Amino acid sequence: MTRLDEKLARIRNGQYRRSDFIIADAKDGDMGSGITCTAPNRNRDGSWTRYRTRAEFLDQIAEVVKQDIVDIMLVSASNLELLQERGTFSDSRVKPAIRANDATDCWGGVRHQRYTKSPSQPHRSADLRRLVERAPAIGTDLGLYSVTFVNDVDMDRAAGEAFADFRADAARNGFKYFLEVFNPNTDIGLDRQATAEFVNDSILRVLGGVMKPDRPQFLKIPFNGPAALEELASFDPSLVVGVLGGGAGTTRDTFELIAQAERHGGRLALFGRKINLAESQRTIIAMMRHVADGDLTAEEAVRAYHGELKKLSITPIRSLDDDLVITEEPLKQAAIRKAA
Repeated sequence: MTRLDEKLARIRNGQYRRSDFIIADAKDGDMGSGITCTAPNRNRDGSWTRYRTRAEFLDQIAEVVKQDIVDIMLVSASNLELLQERGTFSDSRVKPAIRANDATDCWGGVRHQRYTKSPSQPHRSADLRRLVERAPAIGTDLGLYSVTFVNDVDMDRAAGEAFADFRADAARNGFKYFLEVFNPNTDIGLDRQATAEFVNDSILRVLGGVMKPDRPQFLKIPFNGPAALEELASFDPSLVVGVLGGGAGTTRDTFELIAQAERHGGRLALFGRKINLAESQRTIIAMMRHVADGDLTAEEAVRAYHGELKKLSITPIRSLDDDLVITEEPLKQAAIRKAA
């Protein structure tokens, strides 16, 4: 069993402990970007002139897997194929997973794109039949399926039907998945609280007709504040709820999101840019684990992270004072609520 399997079993059995909080690294950006998905190839002084090459990106993934802290490494099917050829996951307890679809709202990393100005539409390029056919070489039976509801009857019906088609395909091929539900990617005329309620209800609505064999292993959703997360996490104990990272933010945002998610019923954090754009990926991952386990507060972890960067002679992107600031609105509101 992978570490992920063991943690999910304890969570579902009501035996959760803080060390069971799941950390996932999302290195699947090539499914929605291109050159920029690999992140800047930074020099120790913080300067950079180009993005990493694909080979350098794969090297970075291999280093994170070797570190053996993250529980899931999410990548594209094509990159997993190369990583497995390298032996990256040999004897590793890190679970590899692939992005199983790439709806249009995921295409925001394409330079000069206009796709994300339009409501999300379903799209899937990964071939589950081919993945399972090559199972020994690919080495995973787990993928991420994402959906975005936009409060439009025709578009949300199409999104639901595409999800149903995927579930049928997954069942035919013995493939498991976890479900990512984004906030609407266009203005639907709702405030922050109402949007959170719309997303929560949409998740439960789309899963209402789905029986146990076809349900997701866990959920990945935006952190829309403590109340929204608590509402969803407490509604159905069989649903393991996790949060996605969103933008890069500050280092305090990264650690604060883990701390607040865990505090309010989240059991997983799947971060892409918050890891991929960090000055030292392995260092920020190590600090994430300390925060999840309760060894460090979010503020303490930022200070410790900067201390480690100094030891590594790496110039931080932001000053310590700037990096200690919470910049993401739902996190700000949650911090205010905690202080009160």
